Amino acid sequence: MNDAHQHMLVNHFPIIGTILGLGILIAGLLLKNNSVKNTAYALFVIAAIFGAFSMATGDGAEELVEDMPNIGHQIIHEHEEIAEKFILVMYATGVFSLLSIFTSVKKHKWAKICSFLTLLFAITASILAKSVGTSGGEIRHTEIRTNETTPAPSGVQKIRTEQEN
Repeated sequence: MNDAHQHMLVNHFPIIGTILGLGILIAGLLLKNNSVKNTAYALFVIAAIFGAFSMATGDGAEELVEDMPNIGHQIIHEHEEIAEKFILVMYATGVFSLLSIFTSVKKHKWAKICSFLTLLFAITASILAKSVGTSGGEIRHTEIRTNETTPAPSGVQKIRTEQEN
């Protein structure tokens, strides 16, 4: 298994875990249920850990695919820049989640403030998660690129023209 395969295995959980955790945290805050909130906090910590694994395999994955047709360095660089922002916010979300669990269990007076700070980080992380997921998908899925400037290889165009006739 190479780095690109490993990257594909671990890169989905930080995105999905963050968005799912955000929904659970909002439900926990609305229901004023510490168990539900703690579940969200645990998801954020796990998502941050998977994010670290994803970052660790990203450079190796880049080396394997950057010279492939229709990919190039620029699109990978854009993904990498967004991923770096996302992981920093994800780490902060994970740290505040641990702090929120601690203050919740200890019934500390700062528990509510920690919950709302975690919520703010989680909202920011979810917005970045969408961007990092889209930019990562655009690397290999040219059909979802919004600014496609690379023409199709001539053989592909020729086949399409023959099929249309």
